[in-house]
Amino acid sequence: MLTPTNPVLTRLLPFLAWFPMTRASLRADLLAGITVALILVPQSMAYAQLAGLPVVYGLYAGFLPVIVAALWGSLRQLHTGPTAMLSLMSAAALLPYAAVGSEAFIVLSVMLALMVGILRLALGLFRLGVLVNFLSHPVIIGFTNAAALIIGLSQLNKLINVPMPRSDWFLADLWVVLQQLGSTHWPTLLFGLGAFGLIWLLQKRLPRLPGVLIAIVVTTLASYVIGFERTSKAGVEAIQDDGVRALVVRLDQAAVALKRNSEATARLQADLARAEEAGANFDALLDLKTGIARNQAAAAALGEQMMKLRIQLHQIDFTRHAGPNGEPQFVVAGEMPESEPLGMGHWRFGGVAGGEVKFTGGGEVVGAIPAGVPGFAVPHVDWALVLPLLPAALVMALLGFMEATSISKAISAKTGQRIDTNRELVGQGLANIVGSFFHAYVVSGSFSRSAVAAREGARTGLFAIVSALGVLAVMLFLTPLLYHLPQAVLAAVIMLAVFGLVRVAPLVHAWKVNRPDAVIGIATFVATLAMAPALANGILLGVGLTVALYLYRNMRPRAEILGRHPDGVLGGIDTHKLPAISERYVVLRFDGSLNFVNVAYFEDVVLQALDRFPQAQAVLVIGSGINDLDVSGEEKLRALAEQLRERNVTLYFSSLKRQVMQAFERSGLSRVIPADHIFKTKEVALKTLDASYGRPRAEPALSASPQA
Repeated sequence: MLTPTNPVLTRLLPFLAWFPMTRASLRADLLAGITVALILVPQSMAYAQLAGLPVVYGLYAGFLPVIVAALWGSLRQLHTGPTAMLSLMSAAALLPYAAVGSEAFIVLSVMLALMVGILRLALGLFRLGVLVNFLSHPVIIGFTNAAALIIGLSQLNKLINVPMPRSDWFLADLWVVLQQLGSTHWPTLLFGLGAFGLIWLLQKRLPRLPGVLIAIVVTTLASYVIGFERTSKAGVEAIQDDGVRALVVRLDQAAVALKRNSEATARLQADLARAEEAGANFDALLDLKTGIARNQAAAAALGEQMMKLRIQLHQIDFTRHAGPNGEPQFVVAGEMPESEPLGMGHWRFGGVAGGEVKFTGGGEVVGAIPAGVPGFAVPHVDWALVLPLLPAALVMALLGFMEATSISKAISAKTGQRIDTNRELVGQGLANIVGSFFHAYVVSGSFSRSAVAAREGARTGLFAIVSALGVLAVMLFLTPLLYHLPQAVLAAVIMLAVFGLVRVAPLVHAWKVNRPDAVIGIATFVATLAMAPALANGILLGVGLTVALYLYRNMRPRAEILGRHPDGVLGGIDTHKLPAISERYVVLRFDGSLNFVNVAYFEDVVLQALDRFPQAQAVLVIGSGINDLDVSGEEKLRALAEQLRERNVTLYFSSLKRQVMQAFERSGLSRVIPADHIFKTKEVALKTLDASYGRPRAEPALSASPQA
């Protein structure tokens, strides 16, 4: 009979291992869950905006995915949900295919979560968690530092309330924001800095209190009391300047053209899918693809034109006056009316749609958040975008897993709990898959929330379920209270969360330990910054450089001619400036396997050694560092031994490992390298060669040596 402790049952339902629970564990999980919920709610809303989504989608991602990951994950203190890095990567991956915040963008965000979930689940089921080993420590540090800077700086425009373009080059977009520093909305900046100061002060003086939540409550109340959000709508004719009115009309027309373009592109993509399914001829498919590409280029041009117009209009200062019939009129740089409070009469262009212009006299707030739980809906899959999004989805799957395992290892080192990385992949995969059916975007393990859970003494994954129920309570009852939350405060929350991830010390340490590794970390940092917002490209470059360096090191392993120190210990003749053991035989150390990657280098090392010592009649290879011999290595050894025999030089080996000796025996190498030419230890080999060839000492030759 199966019991909760049955290994098969607990593998299928790992949360059964939580039982039986004690009163102490229930109390600890309840307190930890409430504490984490106070962090999860504001972080979820902030990270949703980072992902280019309405804040409610962050709450969706902080509900069911959290529960699923807790039930099927490996580490009991790991908290899953929205994270800053994957939120930004999600937005960056989808930016070329849909406008940020649009319905199409939301649909693609949910589809991307489904893709990431399927990839993680597959990696876990096939026990491929080892793939994360391709992400070396310097690459991770370089990428994390760059991503943290990008995430933090991407919020600068919200902190000063100016428009920011979203193009294929983040640094250019950031430069546009910096050029608008003179247009900073000072009340917005004060709210952001006030949130910064309050959170920092509470973290320093009262770290047990939920500083982020307190800052959100205080700033939301202040925003409501002073009327931080001030909007006014009027027709285009209300603008009393012909030039400015013309700019607004152009922007409105461009928006209409962009909408028509998007609709036409969607129709063409649907036609292309039907044509491919029906097996249409090449010319018909080419015409459809050309039309799609032409529309996408036109959409990019329209988007750039609209952003330039928005920035130009945003820099114009309006004052509002009453017209002849009491209707609002907006005058460019006009005289402040007496009816406006001091400093509150300045208005800016906020947007235009269908000839109606929105003016803002205050700052940006979160606004209305839909109340209620997310409903069930099968994610829409755009098959035409599955392959283009696959590289980004794979990188997000691995990076999210890396985040989860990193914090898991740090916590398990204190708790002693064993981590099953493949089961964690399954849990994370299921969380994303289930979440995608309930409007959630990509989730992963969170550093900050998991650390808080461990600090608060969480015993089981029940704490995560409690935190998710806290999000549910907010969605059901508290969303109206968040209407007046300033956007600048959410920007401050994100900045504080990510700037703490910037670490220079590990790269400095890597430089001291191994400079090529440090160079790869720096290259990853620079590439990630340069290629942003396509963050996946930066880490892929880092992985590529890591693999290339690994292959290079294996192609040219350490190899050196040996001599003797005065105390008899062997050492490199070039490294330690020693005389060679003999001019009649050469002793070589080769610290690499003999395979197709480096066997040609092995041959070069032996021949170069003989060139340095032309009187040598034998070569002894100390093979304690040779771990493997493949077919290419066996063939090259056979050919080399025969080549040396023609030069009257004998090839010897010593200290070979068992698996290499077995390869010698199976391959028939004993016919060219007999058993009496292979010694168990280097000491026996040296005594034998001394007896056979003598050991008159020779000074080191002046030519270059093989790599040390």
